[in-house]
Amino acid sequence: MVTAVQDSPLTSDEVLRFVARLQASDVAVDAAAGIDLISALETVKCVSVATQAVVTDAVATAISAERKELGKPKAQWRSGIASQIGLARRESPNRGGTHLGLARALVHEMPHTLARLKAGELNEWRVMILARETACLTVDDRRTIDERLCADPATLAGAGDRTIEGRARAIANELDAASQVKRRAKAYAARRTSTRPAPESMGFFTALTSMEKTVCMWATLRRDADTIINAGGDTRTRDQIMADLVFERITGTSAAQGPPVTVDIVLSDSTLLAGGDTSAYLHGYGDIPSDVARQLIRDTLDSETHIALRRLYAHPKSGALTAVESTSRGFPTALGRLIDLRDRTCRTPWCDAPIRHHDHIRPHTAGGKTSAENGAGLCAACNYAKEGEGWTAEALRDKRNARHRYRLISPTGHTYDSSAPPMPVVELYSSQIENVMITGLFDDDAA
Repeated sequence: MVTAVQDSPLTSDEVLRFVARLQASDVAVDAAAGIDLISALETVKCVSVATQAVVTDAVATAISAERKELGKPKAQWRSGIASQIGLARRESPNRGGTHLGLARALVHEMPHTLARLKAGELNEWRVMILARETACLTVDDRRTIDERLCADPATLAGAGDRTIEGRARAIANELDAASQVKRRAKAYAARRTSTRPAPESMGFFTALTSMEKTVCMWATLRRDADTIINAGGDTRTRDQIMADLVFERITGTSAAQGPPVTVDIVLSDSTLLAGGDTSAYLHGYGDIPSDVARQLIRDTLDSETHIALRRLYAHPKSGALTAVESTSRGFPTALGRLIDLRDRTCRTPWCDAPIRHHDHIRPHTAGGKTSAENGAGLCAACNYAKEGEGWTAEALRDKRNARHRYRLISPTGHTYDSSAPPMPVVELYSSQIENVMITGLFDDDAA
């Protein structure tokens, strides 16, 4: 155990010097020394998390106090703080809010848990478990659990995630059984569905609801899949049938018929028509192989699903989206579609939430134009945070035909740059003359 005496406040420069030492270190060690180093680095991680929590609470308290002294309404005291924390940690505003809530709980209500984190005896996830399992309790009950589980380091020594969760929940039931009923009601109120990508151009569709409904849905799917299998003549496996039944019962169409709603696939002309291998982009999912994109389109053409071709215009070198063809008379609708296809997800750095708002980078009230250059796709949380006091943003244009960029400036003066992803339609022709002609065409348009 190495003990250090602190004679001055910790600064970011000191931390970065230690980081530089780690980056430049030689890790060629024997097995025993290597295990010691791994353990020491794990302690560094835990202590760093504890320090982050203390600093996070201090930042939130300072910002709130300043706004209070300025006479701001109470509703504005904490506005946008979670977004600043998320950006500082290179995470989304949602995760920033989670870290802020954890920090406040540790500093003000769970001092023993914070001490175990500082000592490297609990990691961030296990501390999060304790905070989560005690969130519905009163402050006094939460402090009681904090003391009973974490005052003595030996209490949770060697305990894993499920053990810690179980012990915290058992004491919570003992102290306040009614809180668990409230917790279940709160959890049920947060029922929802979600999707996330899976490898090999697959995806997960998840429904979060009560346990009894979850079991009921799964049992019903299994029963009906067994009925189909027992009838004979179907070559699909039980799991395949159950997955197809989910799609059919939600959409009202057969799995073979395809999706009944609009699904946007962006791909280059050569990928679609000439067997090119430039990857395509499935809006709402991500990049997919060219062969998969062509197969999806072939399957749709073979079915009765309506398919429409819309031309996008992108610079052939940078991949910057410059225009989108639209037959709609409503310009805002076409502009919104262009922003959605250009930005794909929320443009706030480290936030990949779905786009919910089309935001003016320079506010409309300040003379900002309703244009693609002055527009950015944001999730609701990021847009609301950006509208808070002290936030500013500006569109950036480094060079002609560059991809869309803009800069977000937080109330503390920290800057975060965001670049739109390249379109999967970049294509260089085999003829040098054609390349010169097409590049000149876009250069003239951008001038």
